[in-house]
Amino acid sequence: MKKTEHLTESRLADAWAELQNHSDQGRTLPSDAYRLAFADPEFLLRRETRGIRFQLEMLKPDLDQTEQGIENTIVVFGSARFPPPEVAQLSLEHALLSGDADELALARRQMRNAHYYDQARLFAGLVADYSAHRRPEERLFIATGGGPGIMEAANRGAHEKGAPSVGLNIALPLEQRPNPYITPNLSFKFHYFALRKMHFMMRAKALVAFPGGFGTLDELFEVITLVQTGKAKPVPIVLFGSEYWKRLVNIDVMIEEGVISPGDLALFHYVDEPQAAWDVIRSFYGLDP
Repeated sequence: MKKTEHLTESRLADAWAELQNHSDQGRTLPSDAYRLAFADPEFLLRRETRGIRFQLEMLKPDLDQTEQGIENTIVVFGSARFPPPEVAQLSLEHALLSGDADELALARRQMRNAHYYDQARLFAGLVADYSAHRRPEERLFIATGGGPGIMEAANRGAHEKGAPSVGLNIALPLEQRPNPYITPNLSFKFHYFALRKMHFMMRAKALVAFPGGFGTLDELFEVITLVQTGKAKPVPIVLFGSEYWKRLVNIDVMIEEGVISPGDLALFHYVDEPQAAWDVIRSFYGLDP
């Protein structure tokens, strides 16, 4: 059996090497029809092969994470536009010198929100500290959307504790690059939002949503809906920054109008401190301090 597997792997490798050799020498294959299907980019990018691309985006991150022992994650969402406090401070100083009113307003807003970066970083550190001396099957790993802002902060908090963390990035018209704190072999890039969100949920043992925009809201409400409808197992859903979330979403109106039930309030928790967010998760699963 092993010999057969090695033979198959060798043939696939040889086929790919042949295609690469043609490219390196500036030669093209006689016709598109002659290319091996898996080595034909034009074929794989056709509308009719979209289902195959779905499968590939499903399989690659799943197999890689399984091989590296990533089974349980804490997913952290939040704005890509909240910079580290030190960066916000420099921007404010520059804006004060420039005298530009718009630049100053932006810098002051970034300075006001920069504390969320530090809090996401501290929260991730708490998760990493808990997992450091646990058995592999008990460890919890930070997973983010892989970009800047709150995502970077959470990956950074894990990195600073020596813990691996996952980044599930997305290809956008304005290229979003993975932040430098993701574990390199756990940094994945997606084309399809749907597959990316599925991967967030596949291993998630909790969701912590920091203030954010449309993307954060999309991810947050999809998780709430999946849990509410029983399509996903109950997990702690933590809204970090109670003043922001209560100002943004008036849940009381939804209850008053009967579009959700009063019991649905138990689906999520408001917190304002990293330790409080971790305590919600720890209490839900009965974890040791």
